[in-house]
Amino acid sequence: MRDRDISRVLALIERANRAFVVPAVTKVAARRDPYAVLVSTVLSLRTKDDVTLAASGRLLTRAPDPAALLRLPAARIQKLIFPVGFYRVKARHLRRIARLLLERHGGRVPADLDTLLELPGVGRKTANLVLVLGFGLPGVCVDTHVHRISNRLGYVRTRQPLETEMALRRKLPRRHWLTVNDLLVTFGQNVCGPLSPRCSTCPVARYCARVGVRRSR
Repeated sequence: MRDRDISRVLALIERANRAFVVPAVTKVAARRDPYAVLVSTVLSLRTKDDVTLAASGRLLTRAPDPAALLRLPAARIQKLIFPVGFYRVKARHLRRIARLLLERHGGRVPADLDTLLELPGVGRKTANLVLVLGFGLPGVCVDTHVHRISNRLGYVRTRQPLETEMALRRKLPRRHWLTVNDLLVTFGQNVCGPLSPRCSTCPVARYCARVGVRRSR
C-alpha cells in the first residue's frame, strides 16, 4: 500500500470494527485507571480475551489498588486469575509490581515508558498500552496483530515486533498512535487473521499488498 493511504485504511477499519466486540483490555480501560490497565494487560499475555476479562474482574474486585494486591498471598492471586496463561508466574509478577509501586512510586503507576519497563513482567507492549489506555499518552503498542497487519498491508517491512514499533514511530502519523492498537487488534481477531484472512470481504482489500498471504477466504 502507499504510505499516504494509511489514514484512509485506518478509517475503513474503524468503521468495520463497529460490528465487533472490543478487546478485553480496552473494556477494562473504560475505568480510566492506569493500575487496572496494567493488571489486565499483564494477565492478557498468552490468554484469550474472555478469560482475561473474567480474571481481571475477579482480581480487581478483590485488589482495587496496589496495597490491596500486595496483601493477597500469591496462592490467592493464582486462584483468582486462573486459568490465564502462566498464572503462577503472573501472580508472582503482580505481587512484585504492587510492592515496587508502593515502595518507589507512592502506590501510583508511573506514566513513563522506561520506568514501566523496570516492572517485572512488563515489556514494551504492556508499557505502551498502559500509556495509551491508562493515561491517554502517545505510544505505539505492537502485539502480534499490529505486527502482522502492518506488514501484510505493506506499510512496514519488519521481522520483529520491536522493529515494527520503531518503524511505526517513524512513519505513522502521530494522531493515529492512540488508536492503532485497538483498531488492528479488533480487526485481526475478526477479519485479518493469521492463517486464513477474510480477504473477500475485507474493507481495505484494495489497499492491501497481502504480503505473506498464502490462503484466504
